[in-house]
Amino acid sequence: MAPAIQAENLVKTFGDVRALDGVSLDVPEGTVLGLLGPNGAGKTTTVRVLTTLLQPDSGRATVAGVDVLKHPNRVRSLIGLSGQYAAVDEYLTGRENLQMVGELYQMSSRDAKARALELLEWFNLTEAMDRTAKTYSGGMRRRLDLAAALVVRPPVMFLDEPTTGLDPRNRLALWEVIETLVEQGTTLLLTTQYLEEADRLAHDIAVVDQGRVIARGSADRLKAQIGGERVEVVVHRRDDLAEAVAALAPYAKGDPAVEKNTRRITVPVSGGAKVLADVIRELDARSIEIDDIGLRRPTLDDVFLSLTGHAAEAAAEAEETGEQQTRPAGRPGRGHQDGRGEGRGKDA
Repeated sequence: MAPAIQAENLVKTFGDVRALDGVSLDVPEGTVLGLLGPNGAGKTTTVRVLTTLLQPDSGRATVAGVDVLKHPNRVRSLIGLSGQYAAVDEYLTGRENLQMVGELYQMSSRDAKARALELLEWFNLTEAMDRTAKTYSGGMRRRLDLAAALVVRPPVMFLDEPTTGLDPRNRLALWEVIETLVEQGTTLLLTTQYLEEADRLAHDIAVVDQGRVIARGSADRLKAQIGGERVEVVVHRRDDLAEAVAALAPYAKGDPAVEKNTRRITVPVSGGAKVLADVIRELDARSIEIDDIGLRRPTLDDVFLSLTGHAAEAAAEAEETGEQQTRPAGRPGRGHQDGRGEGRGKDA
């Protein structure tokens, strides 16, 4: 079976910036690929190429078996796209926004109204459906935007950092919606900066940095690749740092990281709770007083620090400027965001 989404050696430049530098990826039908990377890594450029909003300088891509460059209109009829910023009409009600999308897809007025009500109920927006969207909270706008991307039940979805800026409750609610979509057979490409989001939602993860895919695998595999667990110790006295490092050395699976100002030592380990208990006993035997100790899994910054030598920074990169300058004009259909949504903020 051919992948629902496939890209081969995509290259895209904006002036001197090489936003995509040979990106290749594939997403089997009915699965979720998490595209993980910091701002400026090339995630949004990849999504825009795959959704026909940008043309690559070289390479090829297919979505649902349709060539993105040769048959862009056909691709747009098969996909849904929800970008980083909700592309809803603020002066229309929630109901009117969804009905408008259905009618743009040439649904009958009756069918568009019925589908709008179905989605409003699914996304818990029925109580607010006759309020204008400008009165909606950020979480409500995000849910409305995702609902609009589902009006025509697309077999392939692209979600570009869908939970950025949401509070934990709204983020969890969107995760549950996404999980339901996948259970119903939707193929999904999800870009995110949050490792925990990819960990929960993605069957597979592609790590992107500087326009290249630098790692691929499940969340657990990527975590294990950099040392799946960390012991963190905060000693009470700064003078005990050297002795504590020596105490941790027999259990470390790599070099320790020492923060003198916070008196914190972090070392990669394996063995789970048992090694934590052993470390505590060793520190106690050496009479090293500690303020805090814990075992944790890698964070997003751990993964990126190991794979790229830098943390996943929140600063926008030159890709943002280049993409804004080359964004195509006009509405591309509900596959999906046009200048209204994507142009309002920075790109990943």
